[in-house]
Amino acid sequence: MKTRFLTPFAALALSAGAASADYSLTILHTNDFHARFEPISKYDSGCDAEANAEGKCFGGSARLVSAVAAARARSNNSILVDGGDQFQGTLFYTYYKGKVAAEMMNKLGYDAMTVGNHEFDDGPEVLRGFMDAVEFPVLMSNADVSGEEILATKLLKSTVIERGGEKLGLIGLTPEDTHELASPGPNVHFTDPVPAVQGEVDRLTAQGVNKIIVLSHSGYKVDQRVAAETTGVDVIVGGHTNTYLSNVSDRAEGPYPTMVNGVAIVSAYAYGKFLGELNVTFDDAGELIEAKGEPLIMDAGVTEDAATVERIATLAVPLEEIRQKVVAEAAAPIEGNRDICRVQECAMGNLVADAMLDRVADQGVTVAIANSGGLRASIDAGAVTMGEVLTVLPFQNTLSTFEISGQGLIDALENGVSQVEEVAGRFPQVAGLTFTWDPAAPAGARVSEVMVASEDGFVPLDPAASYLAVTNNYVRNGGDGYKAFSGDDKNAYDYGPDLADVTAEYLAAQSPYQPYTDGRISKK
Repeated sequence: MKTRFLTPFAALALSAGAASADYSLTILHTNDFHARFEPISKYDSGCDAEANAEGKCFGGSARLVSAVAAARARSNNSILVDGGDQFQGTLFYTYYKGKVAAEMMNKLGYDAMTVGNHEFDDGPEVLRGFMDAVEFPVLMSNADVSGEEILATKLLKSTVIERGGEKLGLIGLTPEDTHELASPGPNVHFTDPVPAVQGEVDRLTAQGVNKIIVLSHSGYKVDQRVAAETTGVDVIVGGHTNTYLSNVSDRAEGPYPTMVNGVAIVSAYAYGKFLGELNVTFDDAGELIEAKGEPLIMDAGVTEDAATVERIATLAVPLEEIRQKVVAEAAAPIEGNRDICRVQECAMGNLVADAMLDRVADQGVTVAIANSGGLRASIDAGAVTMGEVLTVLPFQNTLSTFEISGQGLIDALENGVSQVEEVAGRFPQVAGLTFTWDPAAPAGARVSEVMVASEDGFVPLDPAASYLAVTNNYVRNGGDGYKAFSGDDKNAYDYGPDLADVTAEYLAAQSPYQPYTDGRISKK
């Protein structure tokens, strides 16, 4: 049972008597990169060449290449791993799918990654193409893929690599609700992460592997549960919730590493803004005796690798015409930060919900609901390009209109606020509708005072009445837990215009667009 973790002082005392047997390793890690191959702004959106030259940008593959090389030079043993969600988020993914991610990850020399939910956005076929292109194993332990022949012989639950003469066991984890978050198809069945991890730990331990690292795209809370409820795990490299762990920042959600049951949990926010660097020491029995480090900010202090800059620029050429087209002006920044939009009304949510409703209002549609998980960035004040809109709305979702009862809308809103503690993407952004919710009430009984727009202003929603609503096709088909919207009994049309195009056209019509919130969602 590997639950022992010593303080640095105890570790030093121990190493004084057995220094030759200790094994040190640097774990370099990223997560939730989301196709941010080019530098990003402080809003996690695009950052132009002028701003980059002025030192105002972060991340980008070229900085990671330099930072990884420098970190490797500092360490006698190191690995580079990823916590999932390389896919989706910019035009690079829209245009190239997983090809650029594979090229850049190979260039960086990753040793392994876990499957994130977004790796399934375009089904098993695109994931398999990516796996065939990369030069390292892609892992996922908590799913049965035996019925999906595209993945069955390729996707591993765990793997063993050697570094510095020692064997390291790596195990992958994917969100258990990926079937609600993406498009894995009917033949992939996800399972509870705890028994999945324990099963692989036991199998690896039986092979004599006593240093176990879990690559988890399951979120900070789940990672803590896995650490608490399993034995034999040493380190969990996290992802999915874009969690920033740090010992020096007041914006961190916890210390780096967060220690639970002797397991060191780390995460490095998202979008390539940080490179995680965890330095661990094991004794000769494979016990973790020290774990320390800090995510490294990928700011202007990190020199961009010139060859990578050139390659990314070449890859960006086909995207430029689309990306640079100015579609509107924003009178102020449009707030789309996930930490805000996934827990409350936000300006980006109002923009997208308003745009959806405006597009189909002439069809008699009166209610719009957008999932906050579909909003992927903020937009700066000033000229708004199509590239920025596509960064906010990268999923190529289409508008879906459908008929639903008032009770169905209430059920949908309850689903939307049911996982707010986890900052889940199902939080609803709305138009033509107002509601109040109580975070202290149990999930499923939080929503009250639902009002809907009418010719006479906002009136109480009638649970027995029928309403015409609009959302995106992903949510309409049950994504993010919106089962109330799914089914063939809704008189639905799921093949409307692209949501990004609809939003761009709405912005253009409202230009200069003034972002706002108006209290349509209130909290008790």
